[in-house]
Amino acid sequence: MNKKHSSDAAPLPPLALIAGPTASGKSALALKLAELSGGVIINADASQIYADLRVLSARPSPEDEQRAPHRLFGVVDGAAPCSAAEWADMAKREIAEAHDTGRLPILVGGTGLYIRTLLDGIAPVPPIDPDVRASVRALPVEESYAALSKVDPASAARLKPGDSQRIARALEVVQSTGLPIGDWQQRTEGGIGDQVRIVPLILLPPRPWVYARADARFAAMIEHGAIEEVEALVARRLDPALPVMRAIGVREIAAWRAGALDRAAMLAAAATATRQYAKRQYTWFSRQPPPHWPRQLLELDDAYANELAIKLHQSALTH
Repeated sequence: MNKKHSSDAAPLPPLALIAGPTASGKSALALKLAELSGGVIINADASQIYADLRVLSARPSPEDEQRAPHRLFGVVDGAAPCSAAEWADMAKREIAEAHDTGRLPILVGGTGLYIRTLLDGIAPVPPIDPDVRASVRALPVEESYAALSKVDPASAARLKPGDSQRIARALEVVQSTGLPIGDWQQRTEGGIGDQVRIVPLILLPPRPWVYARADARFAAMIEHGAIEEVEALVARRLDPALPVMRAIGVREIAAWRAGALDRAAMLAAAATATRQYAKRQYTWFSRQPPPHWPRQLLELDDAYANELAIKLHQSALTH
């Protein structure tokens, strides 16, 4: 995410990037910047990409979508998981179109893997042998972890013994390709970080402020369509392992509607899941982006958001 660019080369087209944990004020800031710059807002949130999750993913409202162009919001059906590589391909097209039409692309979201894949590229792991995948995915996580410890001890040491998804991925890669996944990850390709001038801002406001906003937002979601959204998903009988079914609020509301939780327990479970997710996002955005990318550590009220939007706009205009 930290590409070098020669000062003698032609100026690179700007790409504004607003990232940070859930409920940190990213969408409101992006909208202000889009209105100020005539820009295009491009989603970089792994839940907001699904058509089934307008309410629970806190997608921009139809009114906000009328105020500025929005791209990659609600464009994937929940039955089809969207990988980071697939999202990055779509994002590249939207960024190129924005540049071609003289607009500022404004990437906004909290999915670090999406952002890193877009900017740095992705490991060119060959397709996994279907038989290898089937045998690996059929193993209990304890057996998978033991097998991984023998053939790829570095990955096993890095992963938690209960992380079934990542353990299975590492095991199938080494069994199918003969190389550890870590070797492949050192060969990333397809990133655009050296083709754009990134104008970044990482939002890391105080956690109590974020948690209070997230709790209030979820309570409002319950009153404004989240229940119906989850009931529609449950009625589709989708695979529970799909990302759309694992989004925060889906399992909690489904359990409440099925009688397994009362309302208070549902709200508490959703709050706990949100805090755990936000904590992971805080950790990622604190450590992974380049240290020179600015971090905003204050509560984001309307006046401060206006100030930040002006600064981002000015930075985007500066070659």
